[in-house]
Amino acid sequence: MAAAAKLFIVVAGDPTAVDTCKPLFAALGQKTSTIGAEPSAANLVKLTANFLQASVIESLGEAIALVGKAGIDRRAYVNLLTSTIFTSPAYTIFGPLIATGTFGPAAFAAPLGYKDIRLALAAAETLRVPMPLASLLHDRFLRLFAQGGEKLDWSAIGALATQDAGDHPATATSPMSVVS
Repeated sequence: MAAAAKLFIVVAGDPTAVDTCKPLFAALGQKTSTIGAEPSAANLVKLTANFLQASVIESLGEAIALVGKAGIDRRAYVNLLTSTIFTSPAYTIFGPLIATGTFGPAAFAAPLGYKDIRLALAAAETLRVPMPLASLLHDRFLRLFAQGGEKLDWSAIGALATQDAGDHPATATSPMSVVS
């Protein structure tokens, strides 16, 4: 992504230093957002953005498990969602992966997603902000790892709802076939 200048860059820090780095940011990304003077703020924004993406993965997984268990074609369901009200990349990228059970090769490895959720929870604890969904995501990642899913894409947590439903449509790269 950086080589193609497609990153979304979040920066925080001394305004003079940020201005000095703007040419570098422009070379690496399509958009740079400055969010303040405290450098740690940029990290927290990145962590919370990944928390939101993991939340989408979990909710997609649960919805896909429900319709799949009802006999509805998972891919057709995701195509409907992503061509109507859920057209953002989070849905258009992760929905098809979950529907087809395609979690490898990893574009964003599950341990990286877990790390970001763990760090977001640590920040939440420090700031005394309850994040029950982040706690659920933390446990979903641990379950995926307990089943051998460390090398899968982080979207594999979306398949756990299908397992929970007792439905096991597996492909070669899904956690159901890799670790069951």
